[in-house]
This record gives sequence, structure tokens and C-alpha cells, in this order.
Amino acid sequence: MLTTSKLVRSFLVNDNQIAIRNLLGLAMKAGKLVLGTGPTLDAIRQQKVQVVFFPNDGGKSQAKKFQDKTQFYHIQLVQDFDRDTLSQAIGANRSVFGVSDQGFSKKIKQLLIEKERN
Repeated sequence: MLTTSKLVRSFLVNDNQIAIRNLLGLAMKAGKLVLGTGPTLDAIRQQKVQVVFFPNDGGKSQAKKFQDKTQFYHIQLVQDFDRDTLSQAIGANRSVFGVSDQGFSKKIKQLLIEKERN
């Protein structure tokens, strides 16, 4: 698959990142996101989410907590986006959330793998 890159806000963004943000917006509209720190941690413990997003500019202690929980429960943690990008993607002022739908999670994981290859 050929991917292209675009210059957005003076840094390079590839099409996979744009596709992930678009999927997050769709998942939000479909009600398939668990929003906020507490509810997301509860969903991780109950294994109701398959992918968790945490901002790369978030607090270190919170980042460590989410890394430990997601690793223990074998849930993928994504820290590729900053707080503003995540909030804009879902259209809400939240930067910590989990994806509870298997279809959205599967596609997001595929896009993340493709992004790592490129």
C-alpha cells in the first residue's frame, strides 16, 4: 500500500495517522469510546476495551499507570498523538479514552502496524 505524507502545522503527518483520527471521530459518533481516566481504567480492568489512547504530552505518573494496566491486561496503548490532536479527533475535550468496539479496534491496530512499517 502506497502512503503519502502531508505537511500539517509544520510537521509531517502520514495518511495512516489521518485515517486513525477519522476512525476515532466515527467511533465517538457511534458511542464506541470510553472517555476519561477513571472510566477508561475501569474498562481496562474489565477488558471492555481493545485499544487505549493516552496523549504523548500527558503526565508521567498517569502514563506509567496506563502503561502498567494495559501491559498487564494485554491491551494496546497508543501514545502517538498529543492532547490537542486527540481532543480534535473525537470532538470532545478528552485526551484519555479507550475503543470498546472490536471492528474499530481491529482497523486501528492494522493502521498502526502499517504506520510502523513505513
